[in-house]
Amino acid sequence: MSDRLLAYRERFPILAKSAYLISNSLGAMPAAVATRMSDYANIWATRGVRAWAEEWWTLPGRVGDLVAPLLGARAGTVSMHANVTLATAVFLSCLDARGARRRVVTTELQFPSIQYLLESWCREKGAEFVVVAAEGGKGVDPARLLEAVDDRTLLVSISHVEFKSAWINDAAAVARRCRERGALLLLDAFQSAGVVPIDVEAWGVDACVGGCLKWLCGGPGSVYLYIDPLLAPRLTPALTGWMAHRAPFAFEPPPTRLRDDAYRFMNGTPQVPCLYAAAPGLEIHNEIGVAAIREKSMRLTKLLFEGAEERGWRVHAPAEPARRGGTVAVDVPEGELVAKELLARDFVVDYRPGAGIRLAPHFYNSEEECTAVLAEIAGILRSRAFDRHQSVAGTMPT
Repeated sequence: MSDRLLAYRERFPILAKSAYLISNSLGAMPAAVATRMSDYANIWATRGVRAWAEEWWTLPGRVGDLVAPLLGARAGTVSMHANVTLATAVFLSCLDARGARRRVVTTELQFPSIQYLLESWCREKGAEFVVVAAEGGKGVDPARLLEAVDDRTLLVSISHVEFKSAWINDAAAVARRCRERGALLLLDAFQSAGVVPIDVEAWGVDACVGGCLKWLCGGPGSVYLYIDPLLAPRLTPALTGWMAHRAPFAFEPPPTRLRDDAYRFMNGTPQVPCLYAAAPGLEIHNEIGVAAIREKSMRLTKLLFEGAEERGWRVHAPAEPARRGGTVAVDVPEGELVAKELLARDFVVDYRPGAGIRLAPHFYNSEEECTAVLAEIAGILRSRAFDRHQSVAGTMPT
C-alpha cells in the first residue's frame, strides 16, 4: 500500500536511526528547528533589543495562528504560554465561584497536574470538585459524564483524548450539554491536536488548552490557549501581565487596560526560543492536514492493537477505532523493564504505571516499525533480556 506520508520521514533526523514510537510524549524534532533556532540566535546577536519590535513581540500571535487551524479555530483566537498548567490557571483566574454555580467537573483520567490545579482552585474558592470515575481504567461512560453536568456546574475540564488509555471523549456532546446547562467547557487537547481532528468552533467549545510538545512536534515550552471569541471579551483574567496590556510600553499603573485579541490572556515576557522551535512542526501538520494524519493513525493503531491481542497481551486502549486516539498501551509482564530494553535497542517508547508500554506511531512511522516493535517485545519476553535492567526498576520518568 502506497503511503505518501512516509515522504516526510526525511524531515525528522531521529528516524534515520530509531524506531520512534512515542509521539504522544515528545514528538520527533523536525530538522528545520535547528535553522529556526539559529535564526533566533542571529537576530539576538545582530539586532539586540531591536529584535522585540522587529520580530519577537508579534511572534506569540503568529505561532498561535499556526495552531488555530489545527483546532478548527480562526486566526487571532489563540494565545501561547509556557505549559498547560499555567494556561489552565489563566482561564481559571477569569472565573467566579461565588454564585450558584460552584461545581467543577473533571474525570478520573484527567492528567494529574490539571487535577492538582483544579482541586487546589476549588479548595481556595470553596467550590465543589467533582471527579467522574472511569470504566475499567479506559474511559468515562459518556452518559455518566453528561449527567455530572447540571445547573450547579460552573466548569467542565476534560481531556479530549485521555493520556493513559487514548480514550476519546465526545467533546461535541459535552460542549452541547454545557451550553444547555449554562456551564463552561475547558477542553484539554494535548493528546489529540495533530493526530485527531478537532473543531472547537463547530462543537461550541468555550476554551481549549494543549501543547506543541507531543503530536505537534514543537518541543517543550509552547502551549496554546484558545478562547471562544464571543466569550473572550466577557472574561477578565486575574493571572495577567504586561503582554495583555493595550499599551504595554506606556508602563501605566493599574488598573490594566486589557487587549481585545488573544493577547488579552497572555501575561509576562514570552518564551521566545520555544516559539521559534514550535513553528516547523506546526507548519508540517498544516501542510499535511489532520484528516490524512488521522486516517493513517487509525491504520497503524489497528495493527498494534490486533497484534498485541493476538499475542495474548492486555491492551489499555479502546477496541472501537472511533474511540481510540493515537496511542496503544500494551501491558506485558515486567513492562517497565521491557520498555527499558526496547529503548536500549533504539525502539523509542515509554512506560506508564497502570497502562503499560505506550506505543504511539505518527504520520512519519511505517507499518514495518509497528510490526517490528511487537516482535521485539515478544523476543525480549522470551529471552528475559529485560533482566539486566532489574537494578534500575522504577526509575523511568512518568
